[in-house]
Amino acid sequence: MVVALIIACEVGFWVLLALGLGARYLLKWRRTSVVLLLCEPVLELVLFAVTAYDLKNGAEPGWEHGLAALYIGYTVAYGHYTIRWLDGHAAHRLAGGPPPRKPPRHGLPRAAHEGRMWLRTLVGGAVASTLLLVAIWYVGDEGDTSALEATQGAVLKVVGIHGLIALTYLVWPKRGPAGMTVPGAGGSSQAPAGKAPEGARGEPTGGSAARARPATTEQQTKDGTGPRHPRRSA
Repeated sequence: MVVALIIACEVGFWVLLALGLGARYLLKWRRTSVVLLLCEPVLELVLFAVTAYDLKNGAEPGWEHGLAALYIGYTVAYGHYTIRWLDGHAAHRLAGGPPPRKPPRHGLPRAAHEGRMWLRTLVGGAVASTLLLVAIWYVGDEGDTSALEATQGAVLKVVGIHGLIALTYLVWPKRGPAGMTVPGAGGSSQAPAGKAPEGARGEPTGGSAARARPATTEQQTKDGTGPRHPRRSA
């Protein structure tokens, strides 16, 4: 029953998401779309309640109960991210909005993105581990909890492996193609093509010489009233 409910919750998640986005961008029913999207967390609450009820009725804890905890943890950590990602694509395809912004692929921005994704995995793992711990405490000595404990170990391994992968992007940043400008690397020191290098005050090199006044044979008077003509000899 738990496995069938997990499958039903997964199908219901995508059905509600499609209906919500369709109502928002095709029918222009924004309030209806909000209501449909807010129904998404109800699926996880139903799954949690059914799993707890199954254990309460004496069901032997198994891998399906651990899978239910993993599903709830994943939905808590990545559900909103998935909805926002698909909402951006729907706005672009159906409403003529700007194309969704792609995550960075190189350098420290890529490392920061991978770090944020790992934090989501950490949150999902924490939620799943907490639910498993509560289930183990709830069952106690009345049943075999080895399957739940094994699921806890798998959660810790997944979080650790994802963390190591994210750390590699920080220790060894991924470089872009040759000639590609990496954001935050600073501007180039070369002057643009076809433009002469400038001096300290924004003047072209040798500007004073280039703009030197032509020599004249006339001398100016002291008060600048006019040229002084040489005296003629008597």
